[in-house]
Amino acid sequence: MDSEAVEIDGSVMEGGGQILRVSAALSCITGSSIKITKIRAGRSTPGLRPQHLTGLQLVSDLCSGSLQGASIGSTDISLTPGKTRAGNYTADTQTAGSVCLLLQVALPCALYADAASQLCLKGGTNAEMAPQIDYTVKVFKPIVEKFGVHFDCDIRMRSVGFYPKGGGEVKATVNPIKELTPVTMTERGNITKIYGRAYVAGVLPFKLAKDMSAAAVRTIRKEIKELYINIQPQQEKEKACGNGNGIIIIAESSTGCIFAGSALGKKGVYADKVGIEAAEMLLKNIRHNGCVDEFLQDQLIIFMALAKGTSRIRTGAVTLHTQTAIHIAEQLTQAKFTITKCEDELSRNITYIIECQGSGAVNPNL
Repeated sequence: MDSEAVEIDGSVMEGGGQILRVSAALSCITGSSIKITKIRAGRSTPGLRPQHLTGLQLVSDLCSGSLQGASIGSTDISLTPGKTRAGNYTADTQTAGSVCLLLQVALPCALYADAASQLCLKGGTNAEMAPQIDYTVKVFKPIVEKFGVHFDCDIRMRSVGFYPKGGGEVKATVNPIKELTPVTMTERGNITKIYGRAYVAGVLPFKLAKDMSAAAVRTIRKEIKELYINIQPQQEKEKACGNGNGIIIIAESSTGCIFAGSALGKKGVYADKVGIEAAEMLLKNIRHNGCVDEFLQDQLIIFMALAKGTSRIRTGAVTLHTQTAIHIAEQLTQAKFTITKCEDELSRNITYIIECQGSGAVNPNL
């Protein structure tokens, strides 16, 4: 146990909750104590929000840690980790705080436990400013499985809608690993499949789902003419609380790359506009000829940093979230990242290779 806590500036670069998630997870896994200051200093409501606090408490529980300074609005916290133990853990933001962001912080930690863990996560499943649960299951999960990560995700209740109170619930079962294997994703191949779901919940008419789907298909068709595009309109019945609408569209490539575009309905916004927004997001993410979309990019950094060996992932423009995750990963592990620009004759777009010599973190509890 390192007596000197690693000091992390919570206001650097992206300056948001991601710094907390990556720092706390790596503290738990490496056994290093951390002190995070100036948390979300540049945000309109600085300091910890309910979902950040819930995530930190969850990690602290998982690693039998000691967490200081953790309260709503707090800008300084410290975490001293203990032994990571498998178990049944429940985390409830009691708001529309994202369950996907809770999973993002807890999943890496649970991999280094002594047995399988059950995580019951409550909050928003389809919330603004966070991945939708559909994204986590359909895009994030199959790609992190390439590192050797295995988890199941059961959506018990969706919370959909305009600033819902939460009420969503996801049960995740995470299996431990001895060590993560590195991943190479540098060849995109051709897009072979495009599919998705456009949904309405609560009192909203089914026609909205059809309108979102039709508008999304029309938009993609302008650019990708040869593929059948299957976006199913759906009415969420028993397993949803709240009134709302949304859409997620997935594209798969011949080499196993997966991309997505998604959007949530808002009061006063036409359904076709929501469909077009998701379609344009997807198209933007497949135009650059990289192997991951802009949202997966930063979520893979922690796994690259922990894996044993060299990972190489080809992306479009490197996001500030990704640069922030790399900055924290290099502070808390022995991992070394390099980013190289690729000139591609086939495409006008510039891509980048993110390469990482992983730290080879071994699970001491297995």
